[in-house]
Amino acid sequence: MPRTLEEIKQEVWGHFRPSQEVFLATAEVEQPRVRPVMLVNHDEKFWIATGTRSQKARQIRQNPNVEFCLPVLDGDLRGYIRVAGIADRVRDAVARRAIGERFALFDQYWSGPDDPDYTLLRITRVEVEYLAPGGSDAVTFIV
Repeated sequence: MPRTLEEIKQEVWGHFRPSQEVFLATAEVEQPRVRPVMLVNHDEKFWIATGTRSQKARQIRQNPNVEFCLPVLDGDLRGYIRVAGIADRVRDAVARRAIGERFALFDQYWSGPDDPDYTLLRITRVEVEYLAPGGSDAVTFIV
C-alpha cells in the first residue's frame, strides 16, 4: 500500500537521533571530500560543529553546498537518507550555546560556546532523498 509523503517524512525523522555520526561531503575545487562528522538534529533542523581552521570549514567557506548521508539499517535490509543543502555559519551566541550543548564530545574539542575555534553550521535549503531499508525506489522531498 503506497504511503503518503507525510508518513514518509515521519519515517525519515524517526531515523535521526539528537546527535549522531553521518558522512559529510564538501567540495575542494571540483574534488568531493567525504568524512564522518557529528550531526545534531534539533527541531528538524540539521547542525554541524567544526574547527574554524579545519579543512572542512575552509572548503565550506569557499563553497557552502554540502551533502551528508546517513546509512539506515533494519536487520539485513539497507537503505539511506541523503541530505543536500547549504551550510550557513551561525554566529548567534544563544544558538551556539544551545546547539553546542547537544553535541556529543563537544568538550573534547572546544572550551565552550565562545571558543573562537568552534564554528557552528546550520544546513539550510534542505533536500532529502530517502531509500527505505529494503526499498527499491528513493523518494525525494524538500524540508
